[in-house]
Amino acid sequence: MTKTMILGQEHDQNLRDTLMEVLRQLGASITSRNRAIAGSQEIETVVLQLAGKEITIEAETYVGLSITGDEKVINEISERVRQAIRSIQS
Repeated sequence: MTKTMILGQEHDQNLRDTLMEVLRQLGASITSRNRAIAGSQEIETVVLQLAGKEITIEAETYVGLSITGDEKVINEISERVRQAIRSIQS
């Protein structure tokens, strides 16, 4: 089952860096990266492959930083990101 989860604000650079580091540690590889601006909306999309599964990250103005993919994989990634951010804040 596919799941989308909003991780936080799209402009939170610490969150973005932490997410990309977690994905790097898990062995994900970027397959495409796109950026678009339409009026006041800005959307950045990164598509990755992780263990044969596609993961999509979107940073969209007024929406946030989201991650979409296989539910089990998304849950694992989001938990690792939460743990990493907690350890940084401690």
